[in-house]
Amino acid sequence: MRRPLSWQVRLVLLGGIWGSSFLFIKVGLRAFAPLQVALGRMLFGTAVLLAFLALRREPLPRGLHVWGHLLFAGLFGNALPFFLFAWGETEVSSVLAGIWNGTTPLFTMIVAFSILPDERPNRANVIGLMVGFAGVLLIVGPWQGVGGGALLGNLACLAAGACYGVSFPYMRKYLAERDESPLALAGGQLLCGTILLAAATILVTGAPVSYALRPVVSVFVLGVLGTGIAYVINYAIIRDAGATAASTVTYLVPIFATVVGLIFLGEQLTWNQPAGAAVVLAGVAISQGRLPALQRREAPSAQERC
Repeated sequence: MRRPLSWQVRLVLLGGIWGSSFLFIKVGLRAFAPLQVALGRMLFGTAVLLAFLALRREPLPRGLHVWGHLLFAGLFGNALPFFLFAWGETEVSSVLAGIWNGTTPLFTMIVAFSILPDERPNRANVIGLMVGFAGVLLIVGPWQGVGGGALLGNLACLAAGACYGVSFPYMRKYLAERDESPLALAGGQLLCGTILLAAATILVTGAPVSYALRPVVSVFVLGVLGTGIAYVINYAIIRDAGATAASTVTYLVPIFATVVGLIFLGEQLTWNQPAGAAVVLAGVAISQGRLPALQRREAPSAQERC
């Protein structure tokens, strides 16, 4: 019998899939509008998850209450960020979009402090947030006189990260403890996001510019691999190694996005962009308590309070 891949190998694979998604978005935009790219991604991704559910003979969630929560999660966890990243990439590089994705844990923490009673900020959280958002300023590089389309593209990608930051605590509060399996909830969430994007696309966009092979294949791969299969891998990692271990994919996505964008699209970087990304990821590491030195400094104070 073949041994399954270790969760560490699957984590790197997931980081590569999600990091490459920004490349596929950029190529898809050569023929499709941002809403169309986002919708295509959702359609193919939803089809994959529904197929997995059918193979497992597992039904979608039932009840208006849960579908209301899935609609909100589909809006902020899929429809809005998928569109915002696609629209942002009409003005900025795929590399920069991938770097902005690394800000998601910072926004997640802020929202979690607001809506989850068991989440309260400590010194490491506050320091990490301050460091992380200093990295955001470094990425933007305001001293370079960023304005116009580039500024709007950066803000769109940053807003996409903020949408993810809203969705994750919301799903933890209202969906994570339900009896349905994570795969069934994810399938319902993607289905809701697909319906929302389909309605918006019909109302706003016209026909695609063309049906050139590369953009069509890119959107297909983006949906099947970057959304559908990636969700399955992510849930498998959470099952085998836990949510904390799975969250470390955050550190890998900007790295893969940068490498792929530089090699396959010939995109350029200014010094402040990777430097800012490193500062953001350092802030995330501090806020999540991943730096042993800071943990040791926190320990005595905890003992003193006892």
